[in-house]
Amino acid sequence: MKLAYVLISTEIGAEKEVLEHLKTIPEVIEAYIVYGVYDIIVKISVKEIDQLRDIITSKIRRFGKVRSTLTMIVVEGFSK
Repeated sequence: MKLAYVLISTEIGAEKEVLEHLKTIPEVIEAYIVYGVYDIIVKISVKEIDQLRDIITSKIRRFGKVRSTLTMIVVEGFSK
């Protein structure tokens, strides 16, 4: 499994609408509205890295209320 975190900037006031849209994407395993430079942080789990490109470009970035994204692909880590 490949993991990635995606930081999303939304249109003003559209955070909840984007969060609801993210719930419909099976590979999105976590998503949170946050305060700061970005509005939402998303954790995505895929089998192949090519799937990640498709999810971000076709399912997230093309959603009308998303202004921009920043993707961080996990290379190594741990979880408790």
